[in-house]
Amino acid sequence: MPARKKILLIDDSEITLGVEEIILRRSYDIVMAKDGEEGVRKARAERPDLILCDVVMPSIDGFETCRRLRADPLTEAVPIILVTSQCSEGMMVNGFESGCSDYVTKPIQPIELLEKVKNCIGD
Repeated sequence: MPARKKILLIDDSEITLGVEEIILRRSYDIVMAKDGEEGVRKARAERPDLILCDVVMPSIDGFETCRRLRADPLTEAVPIILVTSQCSEGMMVNGFESGCSDYVTKPIQPIELLEKVKNCIGD
């Protein structure tokens, strides 16, 4: 049986982390971080297959977190899905320019999240 893929969840909201974990834990191993700084550290240490990252966070936002992950040889190829409640065209352009692979909007829809995760890393 192949090893389960690992997803790193980065969000300052306990509620969002809990919702994402409930949706994903049946199929994937989950690691969590409460802000962008911790997320970058955990991405280097845990080597996840995918990162779900909130956009609006204290210290460094999701865009800066993306840029730091893309600049690091250990994490540069890991797909990143940004999670946001305000998905404007300008925000999406910012996200893609900073290196994200896709977007998910809040409130999170389980089917949409699972579909986007599968598109990035498969089952």
